[in-house]
Amino acid sequence: MKVRPDCAKIISGGQTGADRAALDWAMEHQVPHGGWCPKGRQAEHGRIPERYSLRETPSDDSAQRTEWNIRDSDGTVIFSIEPRLTGGSKQTAELARQHGKPMLHLCKNAKDSVPEQALIEFIVRNQIHSLNIAGPRASEEPDIATFVREVLDKTFGQ
Repeated sequence: MKVRPDCAKIISGGQTGADRAALDWAMEHQVPHGGWCPKGRQAEHGRIPERYSLRETPSDDSAQRTEWNIRDSDGTVIFSIEPRLTGGSKQTAELARQHGKPMLHLCKNAKDSVPEQALIEFIVRNQIHSLNIAGPRASEEPDIATFVREVLDKTFGQ
């Protein structure tokens, strides 16, 4: 079963790593994208480029961006290389639970895992039209962008 990319919108916060990989993937595949970023469009390596259709939150605190992207999406998928969530990824999972929003953690190093199948099932089961994609920044898990792109390609049949 494949999910048609024209039925989805990708939401993310614009940070390097998982966020940016998801936004780049969406733009390359003509999938609508959006989301919230911190005031000033600041990310790990400077200003988030204007080519990303992101709105700035009133605060430069990344927690507000994270919470608003969860709030404004139908569900959140958190990508990681390592099984244990830390930092902003852990905060994302906690906020999704607090808001009662569906959340899925996809870990590249999980044994016997087929991430694209898990993502398809998550999207279908929760009727996700607007998918928030989150995960570590590039400095924390340098291979995260590749993992995000691979899973999105396989999930959406690209």
